[in-house]
Amino acid sequence: MRVSKWSEKLFGTPLFEPLVSFSYLFPLLYIVVFLIIPVLAMLAIAFSHEGHFSLYWFKSILTSSYYVQFPPQGDFAIKTVTATGETVYLIRGIDFGVVINSLVVAALVTLLASLMGTIFAFIMARYEFKGKNFFRIALFIPLLVTPFVNAYVIKKMFLDTGLINYIFYELLHILPFRIKIDGLAGVVLAQAMTYYPIVYLNAYASFINIDPTLEEQAENLGSRGFHLFRTVTFPLALPGIAAGATLVFIFSLEDLAAPIVFQGDPLAKKLMSYQIFSKFLYGLGERSPEIAALSIIMLTLAVLAFLGIRKYVSLRQYAMLSKGGRWKPRVSKPKPWQAAIIYVVLLPLLLLTIFPQIGVVLLAFSKQWSVTVMPQGFTTEYVKQMLFNPDVRRYIINSLMYSGAAVVLIVLLSVTSSYATSRFKGILTPVLESLVIIPIAVPGIVVAMGYFYFFSQVFPNTPLDPTNIFSFNPAFVLILAYSIRRLPFSARSVYAGLQQVHVSLEEASMNLGASRWKTVTGILLPLISLNVFGGAMLSFVYSMSETSVGITLGSLNMQYAPITAFMKDIMMSAAGSAQLAAALGVLLITVQILSIVLVNIITKQRYAFIGLT
Repeated sequence: MRVSKWSEKLFGTPLFEPLVSFSYLFPLLYIVVFLIIPVLAMLAIAFSHEGHFSLYWFKSILTSSYYVQFPPQGDFAIKTVTATGETVYLIRGIDFGVVINSLVVAALVTLLASLMGTIFAFIMARYEFKGKNFFRIALFIPLLVTPFVNAYVIKKMFLDTGLINYIFYELLHILPFRIKIDGLAGVVLAQAMTYYPIVYLNAYASFINIDPTLEEQAENLGSRGFHLFRTVTFPLALPGIAAGATLVFIFSLEDLAAPIVFQGDPLAKKLMSYQIFSKFLYGLGERSPEIAALSIIMLTLAVLAFLGIRKYVSLRQYAMLSKGGRWKPRVSKPKPWQAAIIYVVLLPLLLLTIFPQIGVVLLAFSKQWSVTVMPQGFTTEYVKQMLFNPDVRRYIINSLMYSGAAVVLIVLLSVTSSYATSRFKGILTPVLESLVIIPIAVPGIVVAMGYFYFFSQVFPNTPLDPTNIFSFNPAFVLILAYSIRRLPFSARSVYAGLQQVHVSLEEASMNLGASRWKTVTGILLPLISLNVFGGAMLSFVYSMSETSVGITLGSLNMQYAPITAFMKDIMMSAAGSAQLAAALGVLLITVQILSIVLVNIITKQRYAFIGLT
């Protein structure tokens, strides 16, 4: 009787069943051991000084002018005159110190991404116009992740000899002078162009799910135009917009690719993600307490942003927005002035934001790209290197193996956790729900630091010890990190599938004598197999392109490094090749496109990448 009561309180079922217990305890213990405990290990380092509990490292950071600079230093734009007499303005940003710089950059990226994403979403959800299908496809292109190479192309675009100056200064004569964007401004630009589709997807889902009768009632009461949008439409769509904006804030805060690419300007290095990465990779043990404290500060900011959005909408409910409403959305033809905005303003903006992916493809097949507007020459040398050079192919195989192994764990974690939280309501249910989603709020660089401290303390002087760089094999650690980082994508897809399967089907099976195991494997899993497949594909794609963990822990032993660590090395080293990195980027784009097509065809989902948010 005591066991029955204990089981009902803990798991939500009066009978102690091994499958139910496993569905709760496996994902719960997995996340605690491989996420919570590593973060706690990092906390122990951050709050320790000379063997005692101390706030020394936090005080050192927050009182240092290098990390918190008031008043800010430097000029936002610097004017120079070339030998030919042309004026060039270098826009690079202002230095507030590492911590404040990171907040300012993340806030500006979030603002720009939210503005662009919301505008595009509203246009796509409410207007029918020629070329809409092109817009629909093009808006997904920035989501095709090519670490480092995207930012490299954007940097090229905004050089004084780049594409933007060629169009707006030389051809159209709109700009009165040349501009060059670098430093913090370049990071903001690169991140905003990359992340705005995240807000677009969420905002679009929100707009099409608004009950049209609510807007019609407002119109009957005299509300029109922008007033209607400001007072009715926008507030109703705000939960989805805010969810996307919060993810953009977190992604911007943790991003390493843009700061690394723009590091030629020292100001781009003064971001928390870059400071943690560079001091970890080149300093290791002697700077570890400061790195740990800085990681905790970043984690705190990310979690606060995540908790803020929970006030508006839970991520579980939010993930279901992609299914559409029960009504027909309000769609109309744009007025002439609205059509003019779409074709004259939004279309050029859209083309601008998809050029980085186009530039990646052009760069992969070019001989060089120095000071010219576009890449020069044509060659297949770098694609051949990628396919036939065993030294290059090794990194591709590494990533495929790590991502594939991680997906197996992710599927098992997703199915068990989603089954437990959707079918049983015990004490552990809300705890497990939160733990499955919380990896979204944990920056990848923080996970990498936590694993560094955790594995070096638990497995010292073994191949799992990251401090033993000569024998360290990052394979196992990377697989664990990928499985934690990409778990939410698959978990929400599986949970959505379970919500569509009525529990009465399982009850009928068990009433007819089938065991719970046979019911789950014979009835439930076949019914949600498409959701499992879709979530697994998304998790695989994002594991392949995982940057933060790959270039930190993976770089400690390049023999076992993933593809992103190799891309970083050849992009940044003096003897490296941006073209080879671009060829690898094309490979990642191809994998992502194939995944989207497969998910769309097999699962019949219209927007495969809605799972990103």
